[in-house]
Amino acid sequence: MSALLLAALGLGMPAMAFAQDPVSTPAAVEAPTNATPPAAGANQASGVIRGTVVDKTGTLLGGVHVQLTQGGQAASQEAITSDDGQFTIANAAPGNFQLTFTAENYAAQNYSGTLRAGESLIVPQITLQLATEVTTVRVEESVEEIAQEQLKEQEKQRVLGAIPNFYVTYAGTETAPLNTRQKFELAWKSTLDPVTFVITGAIAGSQQATDAFSGYGQGAQGYGKRFGASYADIVTGTFIGGAILPSVLKQDPRYFYRGTGTFRSRFWYAISQTFICKGDNGKWQFNYSSILGSLAAGGISNAYYPETDRGAGLTFENFGIGIGATAGVNLLQEFVLRKLTPHARKATLDPANP
Repeated sequence: MSALLLAALGLGMPAMAFAQDPVSTPAAVEAPTNATPPAAGANQASGVIRGTVVDKTGTLLGGVHVQLTQGGQAASQEAITSDDGQFTIANAAPGNFQLTFTAENYAAQNYSGTLRAGESLIVPQITLQLATEVTTVRVEESVEEIAQEQLKEQEKQRVLGAIPNFYVTYAGTETAPLNTRQKFELAWKSTLDPVTFVITGAIAGSQQATDAFSGYGQGAQGYGKRFGASYADIVTGTFIGGAILPSVLKQDPRYFYRGTGTFRSRFWYAISQTFICKGDNGKWQFNYSSILGSLAAGGISNAYYPETDRGAGLTFENFGIGIGATAGVNLLQEFVLRKLTPHARKATLDPANP
């Protein structure tokens, strides 16, 4: 221990007795100045423990009670620090020991060490802390961590336990904004969900049954083209309107469930969410991401739909379908889907909702 290294600073030897010379009597041997005279009958192998006590500012503390404990039991030796903060415990038995320092208005502190036979040990400086000084460590989650936990909850939301219902948050005022990575994660998981492929297949089957986009033809090849086009619509619409533009424009692509108020107020709230969204700054703003995303996805669809169905007409037709579908889904989210969605948490009303 470091205490053993410091022992050399105060190392002393107990006074020794000499047999008297019948011829001459030598002068008495003077005891080292740093040794504490043992009490009558004290064990000559005992040692001395010294030290200094200060507060956290380095001020020397007088009046500190020092209790020596050895062998698991408090020994009779005690000491009180002087005005210069120093203490001395004499006649301490060699071996392991513990010192307990107590003082009014200060937290108790212990020091453990080992005393060798005959050693004068100087322990390291003891620093006492005020009892009222309680160090409180608060571990707070960052906004990103809170958003990630909420995102995990959203990814469990499935209508009837099967259909993904990821793009709605029931956290209300407690909802944390998503960062760019989280927005893309949500889009990625939504488009790659197995149920998304099943729904896409159903759409393609309906189109083939009505011979929509007749340029694709019939049979397996025609069905495959319709499936690919429908899935491309979903992917482009989700990533552009739900990840890319929201990341660039700092907007939240999710529907914020309200759940309270009159039917009329909730109805118009759901419709308004087609054109209004919450920004990453928590303020409501025009939903550029969804509107421009629908237009962009409609324009891109000209690259893979049959030539007879391409053009501005297709772009605006898909844009209109997208807007109408968004409004319809919002109404379902507000009045129906929450009741059918397991893991949907209780909503917190946002008084700032329009």
